[in-house]
Formats: sequence, C-alpha cells, structure tokens
Amino acid sequence: MEFAPNRKALVAVDLGAQSCRVSLLRWNEDHPEIEVVHRYANAPHSMNGDLRWSLDAIFEGIMAGLYACAVRAPEGIASVAIDGWAVDYVRLDCKGDPVALPFCYRDARTEESEVEVHSIMPAASLYALTGIQIMRLNTLYQLYADKLAGEDVHTPWINLPEFMTYRLCGKRASEYTNATHTGLVQLGTHSWCPEIFNALGLDVEAAPQIVAAGTILGPLTGDLARLPAFRDTQVILPACHDTASAVAAIPAVGDDWAFISSGTWSLVGTVLNAPCVTGEACAQNFTNLGGVSGRISFLKNVNGLWLLRQCMDEWELQGFNISFEDIVSRCASLPAPPALINVDEPELMLPGNMLGKINSQLERVGQPHFTVNHSNILLVANTIFHSMARRYAEVLSATGKITGRKLRRLFIVGGGSKNRLLNRLTAERTGLEIVLGSPESTTIGNFAVQMAALENPQACAGGVTADSVAKWAEWLSAIPLVIASGRQTN
Repeated sequence: MEFAPNRKALVAVDLGAQSCRVSLLRWNEDHPEIEVVHRYANAPHSMNGDLRWSLDAIFEGIMAGLYACAVRAPEGIASVAIDGWAVDYVRLDCKGDPVALPFCYRDARTEESEVEVHSIMPAASLYALTGIQIMRLNTLYQLYADKLAGEDVHTPWINLPEFMTYRLCGKRASEYTNATHTGLVQLGTHSWCPEIFNALGLDVEAAPQIVAAGTILGPLTGDLARLPAFRDTQVILPACHDTASAVAAIPAVGDDWAFISSGTWSLVGTVLNAPCVTGEACAQNFTNLGGVSGRISFLKNVNGLWLLRQCMDEWELQGFNISFEDIVSRCASLPAPPALINVDEPELMLPGNMLGKINSQLERVGQPHFTVNHSNILLVANTIFHSMARRYAEVLSATGKITGRKLRRLFIVGGGSKNRLLNRLTAERTGLEIVLGSPESTTIGNFAVQMAALENPQACAGGVTADSVAKWAEWLSAIPLVIASGRQTN
C-alpha cells in the first residue's frame, strides 16, 4: 500500500499533560518513516493559587517542532493536525485572543461547582442525557465554575487542542471526539445538549460548532505559510481527543478485544458501535466517548502513571534521583505488596503530597507508612504498579459483563506499553492475551485520520470512515519510528 500525494510529508502534533510531541511522516528515498522531531515537557503552573496552563510555552513548542519539520521536509508538507488531552479550554475575547490562561482540569475549583451542578441536575440525569461519566474535571463543571466566579457565560470558548489549531488557520471548531468529553453533547448525536446549557444558565452560542474527525479546515496561515514547505499545507482536525486518536491506531477487528491507553491517565475499555447507558453502566460510571466515524469508546478513566510521577517529583526534591526505567527494572523482582491502594480515590486525583495520601490509605487498612529512603521508593512504586493492575482487571471484568462481550485480547497502547512489569501484572490479573501497540499510538492515529481525509477530501464534511482510518492505521503500524537523534524505536 502506498500513500503519497506528490510524496509530501505530514505532521502530527500530540499535546500531552506531561509531554508534547511533534512528529513527521515522510519518505526517505522510497521508504516511509515517522520521526519524532521535537519533544518537550509540559506541566500546569500554580498562579495565585490557581493551577493553569502556559499557552505560550505550549504553542512555542509546537512552532519549534513545525519549523524543524520544514527543514526536514523540503518536498513540502501536505497537512498538519493537532490532538491533545481533553476537557480544558480557552476563553476568547472579541479579537479571538485568550481572555486568560486556561485552568488545568486538576484545579480544585470544580469541587464546589460539581456539588452546585448536581443540585440543579442530578448526576443520573446528566448521564442519561450524555452517557458521559461523572467526573468533576469535565468541561461542564469547569464552565460552571467560571459562572460561580462571575465570569461572563457568553464569552466564546474552545477546547485546548482546537485552540492551537485555531492559531494555525484562524478557524474555530470543536471536533466531535473531544466535544463528547465535555459532558455537554447530546447522547447519540453530534450536537450540544440544549437542556444542559439551559438548566445551568450556560450559553450554547459560546460553544464552537461541532465537526467530525477528519474535517479539513483549510490552509495554514501566518508566518509559517511563507515557508516553502508550508506553502500549500492543509490544517486537519484529527480525532482531537488523544485517547480517540490512540484507539484509532489499534488495528483490531471483531468484538473480543479491549484496550488500555496508558500514560498520564489509563483509559480502559472497548469500542462499541452505539452508546451503552444501561443502569449498570451508569452505576459503575462508565463513559461513552466519541470515536472516529461516530463509534463509541466505552471506558473508564483510571488514575495512571501520573501517580508515580508525582511521587518521583517529591523524592527528587528530597535528593532521591532515580529514573522511571530503573524503578520498573528493579521492581520486577519484588514480591507482591502486602496491601494495595485504591488508585481512583478522589484525593489521589489532586496534585501534591502524593506519598502522604498513599500513606493515609495504607494506615486505614492497618499497614505501616512508607518513609522516604531508597528501599521504600521501590516498595511505593511496586504498590502503585500492582494496584493499577488490579484496577485494570476490575474495570475490564465490568466492561465484559456490561457489554455482554467475551473479551480475549487486550491492546495496550501509549507510553505505558513500554512498562514490561505493569504489562506482566496486567496479564496475570486479567487472564487476557496482551497485544502491545506503539508507545506513540496517538501519533499513528492522528496520521491515519489525516491520510484518510486527504485520500477523499470531498467526503470530509461528514468525517472519515472507520474502514479508511483502520486501513491506514495498520499500514502506519509497520513503519519504523525514529527519534530525532536517529534511534529507531519500533
């Protein structure tokens, strides 16, 4: 199979809550190759007691990556697409500029707004309208927190990946997969839910128009467009929710498989053709997130490797420096811990004092505290890994029972696919056949949507087809992935 409109390159930008990547797909002589051209760290910052994102730092990283791509691709770049984490958004003034730096979904302001929202619309009512899990980080609760703080509800907003896209081409839109994660999209539709907006006193006119994954917004504009490589580049909306892109990269058929998109968060579930909002799905707070071509990712958010990263940041401040790879390697020979923790306890969703929060859980079950020393660092990590594997097994068991599916295979994609220990523990806990996907699965899914869109641009008003995306995802999965230093990774 070959895809080469004049053998031009493609660029995929993946914005993560901890790490961002700019990747280039081009032809090295006659062989396609994906190169991670630019990777940079990302994190929210505390500002006057608020937890916010630095838009300039994120965008400057994107631009640095795009300029590097222009140097590497003198043949020209056919398209650019940006995906990222969900729920966070940017408010825009009358000139289309940010009103303020956006809040991070982990900011504690939504604790109050969630209570207020549910006093007006009970959680069960919201779930029936949207099929989206009740989590205070959802855009719905953030927008209501703005209202409680006296912000003008009529001020236009746009989710963060689409905002970065907007800066590249001047077109404001909300891509369907990302829109569903707001908790504001009517179940089974591609439209905002007016009942929720009206009940909560929010303005539906402030929300962007929802469009399908694979929509071609138009040409890239601004200074970049003056570069020869970007002269005719189209800006495409991929599956803007990074999990939807990662799932789109899984080359699986049939209905006997599940997935874990493993990184900062672990997204655990399966793919359905229609939403599942049974009483049991609601009781267990499963979510029905939009996928490519209108399919549904039926899943639960499980607290991911962010837990360990939080601990590592604390240990570093106390003078204990140990790499993630070293932790995984040295934990592999440890026995199972005497007690496990609930990785999804609400307190563990908030940043800061992570070891203290873990110790509080252990104290409640009569286990001794972990103090910080070299031996206990490994014991803490081991407890986290075993606890995550147990939670994965619980969620996957519930997934099979609720959907009526007999699950046999488990695809693990994303950065966590490199964690051999966690993968082994997951296999032992679930009894499923583990199939490891690419650590850069989100990028592969991003490229697959772009290729499907460019293959048939006339059809993209309605989005790309699942078959077309799957075809290109399978093709892309066989392409070598190279880091900018030249090291091949798959």
